[in-house]
Amino acid sequence: MNAIARKTRKGRTTKKTAESSQKIARRSSVSYPRPKPKTQPDSFYPAYVATRTRAPSKPLIVLPHTLSELTGPVFGHESIAESDRDLTRQHAGEPLGERIIVSGRVLDSNGRPVAHTLIEIWQANAAGRYAHQNDAHAAPLDLNFTGGGRTLTDSGGNYRFITIKPGAYPWKNHPNAWRPAHIHFSLFGTAFATRLVTQMYFPGDPLMAHDPIWHSIPNELARQRLISNFDLATTRPDWALGFRFDIILRGRDATPFERQR
Repeated sequence: MNAIARKTRKGRTTKKTAESSQKIARRSSVSYPRPKPKTQPDSFYPAYVATRTRAPSKPLIVLPHTLSELTGPVFGHESIAESDRDLTRQHAGEPLGERIIVSGRVLDSNGRPVAHTLIEIWQANAAGRYAHQNDAHAAPLDLNFTGGGRTLTDSGGNYRFITIKPGAYPWKNHPNAWRPAHIHFSLFGTAFATRLVTQMYFPGDPLMAHDPIWHSIPNELARQRLISNFDLATTRPDWALGFRFDIILRGRDATPFERQR
């Protein structure tokens, strides 16, 4: 009896061990969903050297918005001239460089248009130089190109700019550092405190692979949303190429914006 009992116990133990091993194997083969990379850049990204001094070093203090922040004045909505959205007609002569048309829509997370949104842009000229006193890049200035414009979206959330394709320019972030061609966008909401800033890039630019600002966005799909698309429908024959750049304000597919510091 004792021998049989020991054999039975041994058999049960062996069976139990085998079953446990199978359960462990099944658990290890289960693929759990991994958290998706964030779609917005962090304030601190060491490869982008400027964030080492600009990013907050202490926890942020939340200041609740009062009625004045939520309903305060919004500057620039009232008097927008035609030349504000056409950067090639702001001076006496034609600017140098490749003329382009940049258009798109401003949408919310549900794909609905955001009407009457003030959009401002600023950019370097065709040689990669800003019309700013602090820009010491050894590239020529263009007296017929200031590089700033603004417009309002219409009832369908549409906007349109005529400008010059900006050139790449060097910056001191790392050795032999060059910024890809880009246009800065600023969008104002219902009050001055509700402002979002982003950048638009151009398709096929090889400098994006070396740009820390571009790579500060963790999610590859989110990075791709900053690249404009060539748009043949917007292109005007014998005059200007067209590029489309839609901006989504919120939700899973939101356009990456610069983090407020």
